[in-house]
Amino acid sequence: MASPIISAEDLDPAGVTLLDVRWQLAEGAQPDLYASGHIPGAVFVDLDRDLASPPGARGRHPLPAAEDFAAAMRAAGVSPGTRVVAYDDANGLAAARAWWLLRYFGHDDVAVLDGGLTAWIAAGGELAEGDETPEHEGTFRARPGAMPILDAEAAGRLAANGVLLDARAPERYRGESEPLDRVAGHIPGARNWPMARNLDENGRLLSPDELGDAFDELGDAEVGAYCGSGITAAHTVLALELGGIEAALYPGSWSEWVTDPDRPVATGDES
Repeated sequence: MASPIISAEDLDPAGVTLLDVRWQLAEGAQPDLYASGHIPGAVFVDLDRDLASPPGARGRHPLPAAEDFAAAMRAAGVSPGTRVVAYDDANGLAAARAWWLLRYFGHDDVAVLDGGLTAWIAAGGELAEGDETPEHEGTFRARPGAMPILDAEAAGRLAANGVLLDARAPERYRGESEPLDRVAGHIPGARNWPMARNLDENGRLLSPDELGDAFDELGDAEVGAYCGSGITAAHTVLALELGGIEAALYPGSWSEWVTDPDRPVATGDES
């Protein structure tokens, strides 16, 4: 299988289907930034609309229904055999959601642009303005199940018997701050592994060797990841794959976990 990331220097926009997935937690999708400047040929993908179902009991960003996701990818020009590259502003947080979903729904040939649009501009890449649509609609069909996932019960078991990584910032893991969900804290037994641990000072992913060395401390246990709503954790799964570890994603993450008041909650630094 091809690498899950690609550098700006190696990217040929003419040879791939490009997805612009710029999104911020506070602002949501950013089509205005896309319209003001994007990699030529890129199609804008709205994370909240195209890469998630509406929020509810399954969390703030539940997995989209297979046919809804397939329709969004067909509209973006994705077909079987298409090489897809997803990008966002810089660190790959939103782009990794598109990467993970395409992989989960059976499309292997997909990568995240390491460093995002920032890296593309730094490498001398040109920008286009306005909206773009593919010349031809794609023929993508979603086949769910190609990446491992966890439900709440399985996430709780993995935290107790394996390694469940919490990709949120330390203050949210410890329960000192919770700006988004109604309960603060973490799944008992989970280990805090903030997303920033996987990035260098420029917001790019560490090398596979560096990530492999960092993940050595996890040992040989089964590994999974969660975050607030399954977005940041997809980036952690990407980093784990680069480091040589297959990991499961808990898509509902903390925002689903706390919908059931009977589920236990831990706070502080203790897992």
